[in-house]
Amino acid sequence: MTATGTVDIFSVVLDVAQAVLPIIVFFLVFQSLYIKYPWPTLKRLLLGIAITGAGMVLFLSGVFVGFLPVGREIGEHVALNNERWVLLALGFVMGFLATFAEPAVRVLAYQVETTSSGFIGSKLLLWTLSLGVAAFVSLGMAKIVYDFDFKTIIIAGYVLALVLMVFCDKDFVAIAFDAGGVATGPMAVSLLMSMAVGVASATEGSDAVIDGFGLIALIALAPILFLSALGVIMRYKRKVEI
Repeated sequence: MTATGTVDIFSVVLDVAQAVLPIIVFFLVFQSLYIKYPWPTLKRLLLGIAITGAGMVLFLSGVFVGFLPVGREIGEHVALNNERWVLLALGFVMGFLATFAEPAVRVLAYQVETTSSGFIGSKLLLWTLSLGVAAFVSLGMAKIVYDFDFKTIIIAGYVLALVLMVFCDKDFVAIAFDAGGVATGPMAVSLLMSMAVGVASATEGSDAVIDGFGLIALIALAPILFLSALGVIMRYKRKVEI
């Protein structure tokens, strides 16, 4: 991104090429030695890779031009006006919307519903993840403005996650930990993290580096706790039905 706030498209294309080209080379080596797809199939795959690369360029350009600046501006504006309760509410709403719109979260929810033959519904999973992340984004904002200790929050959270694993329905354990990585997708990183950095930079006594980062770790923890808690409820319901 340039000093004027515009995007250097060439730099973005170069970054995407550096990420995608090694995968293409790796695939072509396997194609020539082992897989040997017919040309129509190979053509569709190469077209898909090209579309993916173009999509990454467009998305990253949008992130640099839109998400990062607007997230930081929102955080700085609310923090400078000393509206702490508004900041916590805003963190909740933004956390919910960013997760609800996250493509990777929707893919996970669909895969879980399909694999479990509908036992774990995609809507239930999507709402649980979105509410969990929303609550922890709000907690992350509180950490900045009220100077909560980050290490205490994160250690207590993972200790609670380990305890919940003991009582959780076994079907939810692996899903919960996978969801932690899925929730920290491009929507959360580009919008929510920039908002947290903006809040920290505008909050008196806070450091943008020390206090602004760490939100993504909380977002990764939220699905683990909330889905594990859902697993405990589902396990209890199963016992009651039996």
